[in-house]
Amino acid sequence: MARPVTVSRPVFRPVRRGPVAWRAWELAGAACVQTAAVAALRPGAVGLAVGAGYALASWGVLGFAFRGRRALGPADHVTLARVVLVGCVAALVAGHLVHGGPVAVLVALASTALVLDGADGWVARRTGTTSDLGARFDMEADALLILVLSVQVATAAGMWALAIGAMRYAFVAASWAASWLRSPLPASFARKAVAVVQGVVLAAVASGAVPYAGVVVAAALALLAWSFGRDVLWLAVRHHGARRGRGVHGTRRARVLDPVAR
Repeated sequence: MARPVTVSRPVFRPVRRGPVAWRAWELAGAACVQTAAVAALRPGAVGLAVGAGYALASWGVLGFAFRGRRALGPADHVTLARVVLVGCVAALVAGHLVHGGPVAVLVALASTALVLDGADGWVARRTGTTSDLGARFDMEADALLILVLSVQVATAAGMWALAIGAMRYAFVAASWAASWLRSPLPASFARKAVAVVQGVVLAAVASGAVPYAGVVVAAALALLAWSFGRDVLWLAVRHHGARRGRGVHGTRRARVLDPVAR
């Protein structure tokens, strides 16, 4: 008697996309909230264009940076809220450059983003969700806010004030040419304090309530130049030691949201 032939069929199992799909929805939701908030602020046609462009760009960059990762953690949500606030500030700054007008809402949103700057790190430590990517996410949100505020301040203090916002991005550009600038830096309270000072000074000067604004901004710029100069010198000495065969390593390949250690 012939034996029955058993035909095996491939079993199709559904692809589990839970965390990744949820993270994608979170980022898309933030972009939608950003666009709706900008529309509610009514910054004019230029401001609307800047806000919408910022929302799309941040959505694309963050989607690429977090690709294949888990859903966003509690601290990442705080930083994402700051990214939305920075987008609103950027739209208001663009609108103000074209149409002028009061800056109270702009300063209030920027101040909120500055306050939240200290919250995401605290939340990450309290929930045990600290990560390198989260730290880089936080760093980029800080840099964007300072850049946007420096554009606003430059309208009153002079174009040279843009150096505050552009300094880190100049450092980033230099790091692509000189890879040793991407080596990890030691933790520094002074570096963090200088970054906080930049945001506070720019927000205060943007409000128009600071006397001798040019002098205050110049002092903040000098402090920032000292901070960057100190780190560049440390990295240069470290790189020189490595070239002399002292076995110093650690240069990382550049990644999205991780172009430099600074």
